[in-house]
Amino acid sequence: MLRRELDRYSPGGKLPSSRALVDRFRVSPVTVSRALAQLAAEGLVVTRPGAGAFRARPRPSAAPAGDTSWQEVALSADGAADLVPRSVDASGVLVSLAAPPPGVVEFNGGYLHPSLQPERAMAAALARAGRRPGAWGRPPVEGLPELREWFARGIGGAITAAEVLITAGGQSALATALRALAPPGTPVLVESPTYPGMLAIARAAGLRPVPVPVDADGVRPALLADAFRATGARVFVCQPLFQNPTGAVLAPERRGEVLRIARAAGAFVVEDDFVRRLVHEDAGPLPAPLAADDPDGVVVHVCSLTKATSPSFRVSALAAHGPVLDRLRAIQVVDTFFVPRPLQEAALELVGSPAWPRHLRAVSAELKARRDALTSALRLRLPEISLAHVPSGGYHLWTRLPEGVGGTSQAFGSGGEAALTAAALRAGVAITPGRPYFSAEPPAAHVRLSFAAVANVGEIAEGVRRLRTAWLEVRGR
Repeated sequence: MLRRELDRYSPGGKLPSSRALVDRFRVSPVTVSRALAQLAAEGLVVTRPGAGAFRARPRPSAAPAGDTSWQEVALSADGAADLVPRSVDASGVLVSLAAPPPGVVEFNGGYLHPSLQPERAMAAALARAGRRPGAWGRPPVEGLPELREWFARGIGGAITAAEVLITAGGQSALATALRALAPPGTPVLVESPTYPGMLAIARAAGLRPVPVPVDADGVRPALLADAFRATGARVFVCQPLFQNPTGAVLAPERRGEVLRIARAAGAFVVEDDFVRRLVHEDAGPLPAPLAADDPDGVVVHVCSLTKATSPSFRVSALAAHGPVLDRLRAIQVVDTFFVPRPLQEAALELVGSPAWPRHLRAVSAELKARRDALTSALRLRLPEISLAHVPSGGYHLWTRLPEGVGGTSQAFGSGGEAALTAAALRAGVAITPGRPYFSAEPPAAHVRLSFAAVANVGEIAEGVRRLRTAWLEVRGR
């Protein structure tokens, strides 16, 4: 109805307020919000915060398109028959980076909601950092010594500040590590399922991700050993703490076994310790990073401040023993020179302030409350979805969908995931399908649900209610 109403307004003309539209069409404010968001996505309406919605002006006719078909040949020519073709696909990453339309509950987010971010503390830290002597000068390429020391203390064990490099976010650190450790065309072992952003890095570098299954206790050592023998791989990428997406923690009896297997294979373990600072209030003592128990330099450690602060606070660290550190440093310098000094100075100011431990405690309590709210709502409204593991850290739940669809015997596979994801968005909730988390064929259909990017526990309850509506639509009820 609203689409037909647009003809009543001239280009650039202001539409009635949302309240007026609610009264005119006798629908809910949520329905109006979704309708305006849909029209905006189609380019028919322009919304301006604080001003309202306006009919979009006609777009100028586009210039004739050139012929770019030659790029298909250029981008696929690897120059050597034995190389794995590069596949630069950011779709799995964009799922958690793209903001959903207004009014949509964000169960697909990968970062803390603004209400959970230490915005005032970060602003104060940045202001103080900007006034430090030399703050706008060139930093050491390895990073500020004091910040390297802070990260080294957090890792523990024999890691020293001299073995730490400051990098621009965990994604950048992972890219540097894979480029340093695995030449193009070679296999790299990955957990299955695993973080899609890491799979994207590997494929863009011409590497071949080989899956090693994960269970409730982390990666399975026997299968890891089999994968090393079968592939000759020299790198294994893992998340031993609150693994993404399963939330698993590598069991104590498996930690040493993983390092021993990798050492026997002459391979490195890239440890992505991405959410150590997003532990829940009821977690208890955390295991140390693998790097803390690694005197032989098997582990290349990645950790970051970004998840616990803001997506724009891109400060992280790479740590390693031995000659590999020189290669890591060289690749980082070639790629990025260094992390901007004002950001490093701000990180030092933030983690050294009294606001930092207060922030971590507040986030720890809030994440537990949100996890419990989402768990309870799913079990109440969507008992058909299996939730085998409730993690005590991180920001999401990993759920398995049932095999039957609409009473049939067909599997609820990737097509079912896609149907549920689309139906959920129509119902006003954004979710993440499980397929991008697998480097090979998935054993079942899954959905990942984040509870960190929503506003509060009330929005979680509303999001699950909408997800139930989508579920019933897909199941044909």
